[in-house]
Amino acid sequence: MTIEQAQQTVDQWITTTGVRYFNELTNMAILTEEVGEVARLIARQYGEQSFKESDKGHELGDELADVLFVVICLANQTGVDLTEAMARNLAKKTQRDAQRHQDNEKLK
Repeated sequence: MTIEQAQQTVDQWITTTGVRYFNELTNMAILTEEVGEVARLIARQYGEQSFKESDKGHELGDELADVLFVVICLANQTGVDLTEAMARNLAKKTQRDAQRHQDNEKLK
């Protein structure tokens, strides 16, 4: 699935199953909540925290997909074409960071 297809698929789901988009502030709060769930799972899988009973059944891919879904919702409702935005963002990073990362001793 391309980013464009993902934006279209989420929009289709929202307008048929989800009824309508939550407002931008609500989606921002939901995004924060979903990112927190990713952080919690990573802290347990890759960090030093131990799992709780309530953590069982949570998968990183599913939690990341929740984050992506809300990001796509925010893009759709604010008119952002994520394909174009990603292309511009990668070009910016490539120009700005190419030599910086090559010169970073910590990455060698």
